[in-house]
Amino acid sequence: MNYVLYAVPFFFLLIGLELLADRWRGMRTYRLADALNSLSAGVLSQATGILTKVVGLLTYAFAWEHLALFELSESSLWVWLFAFVFYDFCYYWNHRLGHERNVLWAAHAVHHQSEDYNLSTALRQTSTGFIFGWIFYLPMAVVGVPPLVFLTVAALNLLYQFWVHTRHIPKLGWFEWLFITPSNHRVHHAQNPIYMDRNYGGVFIVWDRIFGTFQEELDEEPVVFGVTVPLASWNPLWANLQVYAGLWNDARRAGAWWDRLRIWFMPTGWRPADVAARYPQAKADLSHFRKFEVPLGRGAQVYALLQFVCYLLAGVWLLAQGDSLAIGAVLLACLWMALGLCSIGMWLENRSNAWQMECLRLVSNLPAFWLAGELGMLTLDASAWTWLIAYSLASLLGIWLARGSAAPALTPPV
Repeated sequence: MNYVLYAVPFFFLLIGLELLADRWRGMRTYRLADALNSLSAGVLSQATGILTKVVGLLTYAFAWEHLALFELSESSLWVWLFAFVFYDFCYYWNHRLGHERNVLWAAHAVHHQSEDYNLSTALRQTSTGFIFGWIFYLPMAVVGVPPLVFLTVAALNLLYQFWVHTRHIPKLGWFEWLFITPSNHRVHHAQNPIYMDRNYGGVFIVWDRIFGTFQEELDEEPVVFGVTVPLASWNPLWANLQVYAGLWNDARRAGAWWDRLRIWFMPTGWRPADVAARYPQAKADLSHFRKFEVPLGRGAQVYALLQFVCYLLAGVWLLAQGDSLAIGAVLLACLWMALGLCSIGMWLENRSNAWQMECLRLVSNLPAFWLAGELGMLTLDASAWTWLIAYSLASLLGIWLARGSAAPALTPPV
C-alpha cells in the first residue's frame, strides 16, 4: 500500500487549514513562490522515487533473505513496535550523517533550503537520497525485520514528520521530552549557529538527548530558517543539484588529487585549503538576513499556480499508476515532469526567457503525450487530443495576459 498517495488529500487539507490560521493570527508563514518550490521538489521526488526506490528495496530484500540472524514474524505486534523504534534509530543516524558529510548533505540539503517554515516545507524532499540512504537501514534486515514491516514503519515515520513543520504550534510540555515536536524541529531547520545540526530524530527526540545533539528552542533566539549557502532559486532541479555542483567545482579546482577525492566524504563545509583561499565563501550576517524574493505580478503568480496544479494532479496519477507502468514510460513521465516544474520555477524567477521556456514546454507536450500513448501509458482518442490542444491554447493566452501584468524581468543569481 502506498501510504503517501492516500495521505495527499490530508496534506493539502492541513495546508489549507494552516493558511486559514495564518490569516486568523495575522502571520505570514507562506509565500507562493517558496511554497510552490517546496511542493515541486516533493512532486519531483515522488516521481523519480518510482524509479529509484528499487535500489533500497532490492538491497534490503537481499540482505533480509541472506543475512538475517533471526526470523521475525509479520503477525507479531512486538515485531512491529520493535521495528518502528529501530527504524527511527536508523533514521537518526542517516539524518545525522546527512548533515555531517558533504556528499550526504548534498542530497539532504533540498529539505532545508526553504526560508519559510510551514507544512509545504515537509513535502520538500530530495530526489537523490536513494544513493546512500539504503545503507543505514540494512541493520534492520540483518536483525530480521520483514520487508513488509520495514516499508510500513518507514512510511509511518515519514507521515509523522509532516505535522511538525509548522510555526503555529508552541511547545508541548512533557511531550517535548520523548517525541519530535514542531518546537524542537523548528530548531532543526534553523541556520542560527546555536541551532545548527541539532534534533535529528524522526519520531523520537530521545536519540538526540542520548547522543548529545539536542537543542531546545529558545525564546531569546528567534529561528532564522534556511541554509547558510542560500539556494536563491525557485527551480526544483537546481535545488537537487546545487550542493553537488559546488562540490564538483571545488573538486576540479583543487590542486591535489587526494583533495579531489576526499572532499565528498569530509565533514560538511570542508573545502581544500587552496580552493578556499582562491574562492572564499562569505557567510550571511543573520542580523541583516533577507529572504530570497523575486517581484512577480499577480497574473503571473496565478498562471504559475494553475500550471503547478496540473503537474500536481499528473504526479498523483503517476504515483497511483507507477508500479504498473514500464520503466521507459516512467522515465518519460519523470523527464516531462522535470521539464515542466523547472519551467514553472523559471517563470517564478521572472526570468526574461521564461515565456520562451513555457512555449517550448507547451509545444513539447504534443510529442510527449503521443509517445506516452505509444508506450501504453495513456489512451489518446480525438477527445483527449482536443483537451490537450485546448489546454495548450489556454496556457498560451495565459502567458500573454500574465506577461502584460508582470513586474520587470529579473535575472536572479543561480
